Amino acid sequence: MKTATIRDLRYDFAKLEGWLRSGEEIQITKHNKPVATLVKAKPVKNAAPQSLPDFKARRKRIWGDRVFSAQEVEEMRAFETGEP
Repeated sequence: MKTATIRDLRYDFAKLEGWLRSGEEIQITKHNKPVATLVKAKPVKNAAPQSLPDFKARRKRIWGDRVFSAQEVEEMRAFETGEP
């Protein structure tokens, strides 16, 4: 196990990262007392991709087949932005 100080962690992280990539464990010390141990992260298993909500169905449920005119859209935008 390699040893590094808090200062090394702060100012020479590239070196420590190289050690981690090569599989080394690193003991972090402060005033010659161990405060943490860094180990290489385990690979993350591929989780099932999250599906997005059905926005089209949601829009249809809320608004139905309604089509807004240009004037209605302008009025809604003005209301949302607080413009007169």
